[in-house]
Amino acid sequence: MKSYILEMKARVAIYIPIRDDPLDVKVAEYINNYPDRQKLKIMFMRESVGVYAFGSKRINVEVQGGKIKVRIGGGYLSIDEFLDQYTPTEVEKQLNRDPLMKFAQKVSVQKSI
Repeated sequence: MKSYILEMKARVAIYIPIRDDPLDVKVAEYINNYPDRQKLKIMFMRESVGVYAFGSKRINVEVQGGKIKVRIGGGYLSIDEFLDQYTPTEVEKQLNRDPLMKFAQKVSVQKSI
C-alpha cells in the first residue's frame, strides 16, 4: 500500500482548464509546459473565476501584460516568484498532515532511543 501511494505521488498531473475561462487556459498552459514538472509539488485548483486554491492558501490570479500574476497583500508577484516563495511552506504543511510521514517520523524517533 505504501509503495502504491508513493508511486501515485510521483506521477505528474496534467492541469485541464475550463475552456471558456481564458485565465484558466493560461494557467493550464503555464503548468503543463513548466520545464521541471517535479518541482510543481502543489497543484493549483480553480475555485471560481480568478480564484484558486494553492495548498492551504486561497489566492487571486489575473493576467497582466500577458503574464500570470498572483495577488499577495497589496501587490502582485509573478507566478514564478509566487511558486518559489510559497511552495516550500505548502509542501511542509502537506507533509505534516500526511499520516505516513508522521508514522515514519515516530518510527525513526523510537529507533533512535
